Amino acid sequence: MSSVLIKMKVNGTEREVLVDPEDRLIDVLRDTFGLKSVKEGCGTGDCGLCTVIVDGRPVLSCIMPAFQARDRSIVTLEGLNNDPLMKKLEDSFRDHHAAQCGFCTPSMEIMGFDLLKRVKKPSKEQVKEAISGTLCRCTGYYDIIDSIYDVGVNE
Repeated sequence: MSSVLIKMKVNGTEREVLVDPEDRLIDVLRDTFGLKSVKEGCGTGDCGLCTVIVDGRPVLSCIMPAFQARDRSIVTLEGLNNDPLMKKLEDSFRDHHAAQCGFCTPSMEIMGFDLLKRVKKPSKEQVKEAISGTLCRCTGYYDIIDSIYDVGVNE
């Protein structure tokens, strides 16, 4: 399979990109489109740091071939900058000191956002489950869980 031109909607904007069969979605998002909130930790889908929303569902972009993004809608943290719910979530992360080094923060916020869009007033157990696929090496998760939970309770 040779390079192919694909169209996708990224953060609400129609984009075209030439991809090779071995290109991953994370590489297109970071290197071609400059979306640096999408982090690579493991490259094997184990750490969750590369999570983006594809057609309304969280997806690990490090294991998704870029050509599979054809005609799909991709949302990264940058695409949620003006969303009122994301603003509340970011404020809550700050207020709870939920970001230590900050490397996992984009993925944790994406997962929190996804949960709060699907579940009104989630329990702490639901928050724990929602972020369970994203590794954090700094906070011990408690402040992250409280940040997401508090937004859900007050929403």
